[in-house]
Amino acid sequence: MIVVDTSVWIDFLAGKQTPNCLLLKSAINKSEDLCVCGVVITEVLQGIRQDKDFEKVFQILNDLIYLSEQKTTHILAAKIYRSLRKNGKTIRKPIDCIIAATCIENSAFILHNDRDFEFISEYFPLQKYEDL
Repeated sequence: MIVVDTSVWIDFLAGKQTPNCLLLKSAINKSEDLCVCGVVITEVLQGIRQDKDFEKVFQILNDLIYLSEQKTTHILAAKIYRSLRKNGKTIRKPIDCIIAATCIENSAFILHNDRDFEFISEYFPLQKYEDL
């Protein structure tokens, strides 16, 4: 299972050819299990300006496997944030801690373009998708 972060979805939907967008295309072509969590849905959809584009992107995200957050997810997210802060790494977007905790709890890989996930993976068992 692969959770695709907002940072990759934005580039992918804009038609960019970044390495992570190419990894996403490869995962789609391989019929990998692509997943989404609530905060990614919110982040991606809130940035859509046109109604017709909103509906199209909504359908794409709605067809993915949904990984829900539990109370334990939010507690783990807080522990991730606190632990990294104690180690001198400040996470810019605490929402990334929720996404990382969701991945960890579900043994899912993260496909991202965000340095916060790099910091998190140094201290926690966050698996990065790098064309397995």
